[in-house]
Amino acid sequence: MAPDAMRTAAHSLSDARPAPYWLDDPGRPGARPALTGDERCDLLVVGGGYSGLWTALIAKERDPGRDVVLIEGHEVGWAASGRNGGFCAASLTHGLANGLERWPDEIGALEEYGARNLDAIEAAVARYSLDCDFERTGEIDVATQPHQLDELREWHRRTQQLGFTGLEYLDRDEVRAEVDSPTFLGGLLDRRGVAMLNPAKLAWGLKEACLGLGVRIYEHTRGLELVRSGAGTAVRTPYGRVFARDVALGTNIFPSLVRRVRPYTVPVYDYALMTEPLDADQLASVGWRNRQGLGDAANQFHYFRLSADNRILWGGYDAVYPYGGRLDPSLDQRPETFLKLAGQFFECFPQLSGVRFSHAWGGAIDTCSRFSAFFGTAHGGRVAYAAGYTGLGVGATRFGAEVMLDLLSGRGTGRTALRMVRSRPMPFPPEPFAWAGIELTKRSLARADSRGGHRNLWLRTMDRLGLGFDS
Repeated sequence: MAPDAMRTAAHSLSDARPAPYWLDDPGRPGARPALTGDERCDLLVVGGGYSGLWTALIAKERDPGRDVVLIEGHEVGWAASGRNGGFCAASLTHGLANGLERWPDEIGALEEYGARNLDAIEAAVARYSLDCDFERTGEIDVATQPHQLDELREWHRRTQQLGFTGLEYLDRDEVRAEVDSPTFLGGLLDRRGVAMLNPAKLAWGLKEACLGLGVRIYEHTRGLELVRSGAGTAVRTPYGRVFARDVALGTNIFPSLVRRVRPYTVPVYDYALMTEPLDADQLASVGWRNRQGLGDAANQFHYFRLSADNRILWGGYDAVYPYGGRLDPSLDQRPETFLKLAGQFFECFPQLSGVRFSHAWGGAIDTCSRFSAFFGTAHGGRVAYAAGYTGLGVGATRFGAEVMLDLLSGRGTGRTALRMVRSRPMPFPPEPFAWAGIELTKRSLARADSRGGHRNLWLRTMDRLGLGFDS
């Protein structure tokens, strides 16, 4: 970054609060009391993010008489569910390309399940009056390099041949008529497959909906240990225990109470900035009348969108894996990444020079080697889990909740018959091999971005093995 650009980027960050914008809200609800003593229930849900909240809600919708308890180690929505970019995608497979590569024989069914899942989220937002700024705006993948434009054209042609007609190709003038950046060379528009929302408000709204249906929620109640107890299970907490017939684990990046699941996920730290609200002239300079979400087509990509009050969220690019997979709150703030992101923001939108960032934050998400969720059971089918959403959990966690409830019911469904649901990703190797492999992959992806998309031998080998690393 040139010295002048670095000074501009640094100045834009000088007043940024080191906190997620979405969670820095005066309307944030207070926490429910912690569990003390023993509880008994039909279903215990562990984790108060989207995965757990959707599971509790749908369990009560399916059977209003089911006694459901949810425990959360901190506060509902405080982690990845409350600080993500707010892109709610229909895809269950981290994009059509990833799904087509891994499950070509059932990709049509997976796409249909995903579309119905997003429709169901939209319906739930209306049914429970969830005040979460839900907008079915769609998304544009933009090319900022000539090789990316060629790749988008080829991908559009292939999807049309396969009968997936939801994508529209936009040339340079068409994409800049939607959102104006001198870096945009073209794009692919998905009009219906992605919604924008306020992620923290979605979590808080789901919490209230669960309480309204009779779910008992205990916050600041961490699940410490899971053991068999008669025909069911027992989960020990700091001040008590929960005895349950069935348990659904929605802990994602946090260590699973089923230890054998832990090698299948690793934490990756993702970072984002939020601008101050744009005034009318600033907003007019970028267009963006249709308020779509955007992402660029690089391997190390950015994602960006407008908030309800016309701020721009700008995130992505750096993806930091800490050695040993440790979860460390000190990694939530990374000034060198914020400086890099700010400089890249002004490269994308030079007409917004002078805009300041109000918030800068980061945090861990869970990823697995196939980049999309995996599922399973333990303890004789009395415990179900879902994990590995790799940044696309805003929408896919609702589908995962349905899968966990299907698995716990013991009855086969169309969802549980899917090979995606019945198979698992490859586990990550122990250290130092995990760190070395992830770092080598990240550096190779960065090199590919700078060399016209050319993938070196390491990346081609990872492609053949169905492995890799997605920033």
